Formats: sequence, C-alpha cells, structure tokens
Amino acid sequence: MNRPSRAALYARVSTTDQRIDAQLVPLRAHALARGWTAQEFTDVGVSGSQASRPALDALMTAARRREVDVVAIVKLDRLARSTRHLLEVAGEFEALGVALVVLDQSIDTSTPAGRLLFTVLGAIAEFERDLIRERVAAGMRAARARGSKPGRPAAIQGATLARVRRLAASGHGVRAIARALGVSPSAVSRTLRGVSRARTSTP
Repeated sequence: MNRPSRAALYARVSTTDQRIDAQLVPLRAHALARGWTAQEFTDVGVSGSQASRPALDALMTAARRREVDVVAIVKLDRLARSTRHLLEVAGEFEALGVALVVLDQSIDTSTPAGRLLFTVLGAIAEFERDLIRERVAAGMRAARARGSKPGRPAAIQGATLARVRRLAASGHGVRAIARALGVSPSAVSRTLRGVSRARTSTP
C-alpha cells in the first residue's frame, strides 16, 4: 500500500496586516481531500521579489532532504514574482521528484500539461509586470514633459499652511482637511508632523 504524499503547504503575505489564513484554509482543504500528510511553511511580511525567505528556504531544505513529495500554493506569485525564479524552483522540484500544485491556476507539474501551463502562466505574469513598469515610466516622462514633477506633492506653504493649522486645531482630521483644501492627505500629514516637530523643538 502506497504511503500518503508528504505535502508542503506554502503561503506568503507581503505585509503583516494581511491574513495568511486566506491561503492556508484552501490549502489545508485540498491536502485533506487528496489524503496528503501536510506541513505548513509561512512567510509573513516578506516580498515575493526576495528569492531567499525564511519559510521558503526551510521548505527547499526539506525538499532537498527528500522529506517532501508535493508543494502546494494558492497562486504562482506567492512563490515567486519572476519567470526565472519560478522556473528555477520548478526545475529543482522536478529534479528532486517533487510535484508543484497551484490551486487557483489548476497547475500540477506531475503532468505534462501542468508543466506547460506553469511555464506559460509564469511568462505571462512577468510580461504583465513589465507592461506596468513601462506604463509608470511613460507616465512619469509625460508628466516631466508637461512641466510637472513626479513624486511627492509640493509642500504646503503660505495661506494654505495657516488654514491647515486652523482646521487641525478645530478638530478636523487629515482627510477632511485635504478635501477642504484640495490637497493630498499625505501632504497634510507631512505638514502637521512638521508643525508638531517645530512646536516640540521650540524652547
């Protein structure tokens, strides 16, 4: 009788205020339905652009020790954000005899169709990110051509600064002040922090 597959369930969130359970719950359900014995590896507050991450490194170590038969994730971008890294990881898994299962994209690299789909989806994901970067760069070039300066909004000064102080003193919040004056909330926040520091440093 064959033993149950030993599964590594990998989940990652980029910020600490995101819920890791949103990924773990479907992964656990899938492992249960497949009859896998599972252990969990989770990276919290770690960017997918980092090839080295504590939990992912531990997972790779377990795979190299032949302690894992299958790795399951919910989406490709939880594992990596570049085609090169995805293919490197998938290639190592293949060499180790470890299958990669991606729930949302219905990928299972234990099958030829799954390996092909994995490669194609990874290439598309990187292509989309390249397009986004190019659109951002093009937008910044267009703004400079119009005489605008991309980046932080200009500092609040003069009469507007005085109005910010009055509205804040009367109990208005940052967003309310920004709407009233037609400026960005971040500019109001920086202005109020500057006012607070000036008052603190005044003897």
